[in-house]
Amino acid sequence: MRRHCSLPHRLTYLPEYPELTPKMRSVLERMARVRRQPMHLLSPQAARDAYEHSADVLEVPSRPLAVVRDLQVPARDGAQLPARLYRAGEEARGLLVYFHGGGFTIGSVNTHDILCRELAALGRCTVVSVGYRLAPEHRFPTAADDAWDALQWVAAQRGELASADAPLAVAGDSAGGTLAAVCALQARDARIPLSLQLLFYPGTAPRQDSASHRRYAHGLVLEQSHIDYFFGHYIDVDRREDWRFAPLLADDVDGVAPAWVGLAECDPLFDEGVAYADKLRAAGVPVELEVWRGVTHEFIKMGRVLPEARDAHASAGRALATVFRAP
Repeated sequence: MRRHCSLPHRLTYLPEYPELTPKMRSVLERMARVRRQPMHLLSPQAARDAYEHSADVLEVPSRPLAVVRDLQVPARDGAQLPARLYRAGEEARGLLVYFHGGGFTIGSVNTHDILCRELAALGRCTVVSVGYRLAPEHRFPTAADDAWDALQWVAAQRGELASADAPLAVAGDSAGGTLAAVCALQARDARIPLSLQLLFYPGTAPRQDSASHRRYAHGLVLEQSHIDYFFGHYIDVDRREDWRFAPLLADDVDGVAPAWVGLAECDPLFDEGVAYADKLRAAGVPVELEVWRGVTHEFIKMGRVLPEARDAHASAGRALATVFRAP
């Protein structure tokens, strides 16, 4: 049920959050009982391996689609980025470029396979999920450059990937939401029309000092220790005022693509998601803001147990289907 507006390792934190739904609290308690080594104490490769192993444990069943095939997308330096195309059937009209979450350090096309299948089916579109290069091997701005290169390539290849007149949109969750927001600004400047930017709990701010960061810093899915770990690997402190890391600092968001922004209430990134939606609205950009109460960061990948996740999938799918149907 929608109500508008890595892992914990100390159960004693949970009573501090009475706003959690019972099912969300149960998920967190089960995660805590596993007693895995905290992610921020792992090497980046070990953290990636752990996330790959567990990413689909709480997800909805994998949806069969008419077309699923792997691609390679060229980056500006000659690298080939892994990508995967999804299409539910012949009725697919639009083309969505998706960037996975993971703090610019973990995550892959594989970890977000099920979510992209859902978006392709519910949005009645073709999805191209892009595996940008990760930190610390590839520090800022590599991920942002890879994302922009991928969006330009998909736009140029849309006739091969979908149809020559397929409307284009961009999406992502968490760090991938940051990349999607940045790409939307770059697409405006390059005059590549986008029908929508679909952002699940995007990171948008240069500093993690908002009220939601303070409120939800410990005991939930995304903790301050994880954020420090991810950003420490990804970007130097003296570069964090760059709008390609913090799109909230972009000088001008006028004329950027309409936005759908989906947030979790119990998430350190909540306030910066709201702030970015407000910034877009103040510039006259159409924004649909959805808030799911009582759930945490990463909730959209917990559809097996959280009705809020399934509702978020459906809402995002409706937003995509609506803009892709528009003449």
